[in-house]
Amino acid sequence: MIASLQRINELARKERETGLTNAEWVEQQVLREDYLREIRGQVLSTFSGLKIVDPEGADVTPEKVRQAKKDSSGNGDAGLIH
Repeated sequence: MIASLQRINELARKERETGLTNAEWVEQQVLREDYLREIRGQVLSTFSGLKIVDPEGADVTPEKVRQAKKDSSGNGDAGLIH
């Protein structure tokens, strides 16, 4: 589980119950952006490991995914989603 998720949930609960201070609201936004960045990284990592084959067994992986697989070993952002 992502470490910041517990704090995100605490702030969401407090927001519903009593409201947040400005500092807490800023913290919540930063934590949410970090969380989304981490999730996107996990998704891109999963996609970069894909190999698609047709019913005859031929590799039909899109070139963009193949290139991302090559790039993922170097720059982190595989560039699949733009």
